[in-house]
Amino acid sequence: MKFGETFTEYLHNEQQWFIENSSHVEYKRLKKVLKSCRTCKSLHVSCNDDQEAVNEQLCPCPSCPLCDQTFFSELMKEASDIAGCFSSRVRHLLHIHVATGIQKYILCVRKCFRNDRPSMLEEMRMLVEYVTMNATAIRKILKKYDKVHSSENGKNFKSKMQAEHIELLQSPWLIELGALYLNFGGLDGGQLNELSSHFSCHLNSTPPVMTLMLQDSITLNYDLTCAICLDTVFNPYALGCGHLFCKSCACSAASVMIFQGLKAAARESKCPICREAGVYGKAMRMIELDLLMKRWCKDYWNERLASERAEVLKQTKEFWDLQTKYVIGY
Repeated sequence: MKFGETFTEYLHNEQQWFIENSSHVEYKRLKKVLKSCRTCKSLHVSCNDDQEAVNEQLCPCPSCPLCDQTFFSELMKEASDIAGCFSSRVRHLLHIHVATGIQKYILCVRKCFRNDRPSMLEEMRMLVEYVTMNATAIRKILKKYDKVHSSENGKNFKSKMQAEHIELLQSPWLIELGALYLNFGGLDGGQLNELSSHFSCHLNSTPPVMTLMLQDSITLNYDLTCAICLDTVFNPYALGCGHLFCKSCACSAASVMIFQGLKAAARESKCPICREAGVYGKAMRMIELDLLMKRWCKDYWNERLASERAEVLKQTKEFWDLQTKYVIGY
């Protein structure tokens, strides 16, 4: 079955209520735009006697005004909406799983009357399918664009998506979703078997990785190594650019103390990997990933915790010593 038919079938499956409330790629309409490309049609007319030339190069221009205006502006908006929808739904699941305060109390009471586990598992499955189907649709339509126009604009658009941090399969929220699944028990629960073909994690390998299996035997590996200390991330944070670091390492790179947090970093502070500025203010704590480390690598996690607490204590003492000297004047 062609992907277009598979994607159409996905949009009209039994979870249509979920899809109707979520953004998705207008794959079928974008393919029609390619077919109706005026530049390509005019070339077909002028080269009607030389079919081989038409097959080798459908469009003579590196860019097509008709396709570009429709394609890249709308596709960017769709990708942004999908990324926003995906992150908000994953965030909702995380709030339920690691609730604190009054929300935790309410959820504990509700468990006495209702089991939320099956519904959470079902939403996790739908979110995995949602992000992979739309990411595949974007990849295939851009590949089709480059094939029709003999250009690299589609490939360049992928780079632009990465720069805008809306590349679906590189989202830190996808790593959090994978960690949430693994924290639910991995293969131990029968209801999780359907997700077992998607997520796996190897924390003791070199480097430690989380693996996501997609359609067409595509495998994505997410490196869980901190690029600063070169060890498995501890108390991990994802900066606004998506790169993962230990909290203590990221604070050190931003020249702030651990107890101050990444939000205290200056706006001009740059990511140690991609050198993008302003990414510390948008940093997100990877709660589920940290919980996975705590459960699967208990000795390592406790060792790093003790080390970080000692460093926090040392930095706090130095900070208040400096404040005292400043106030009393020596």
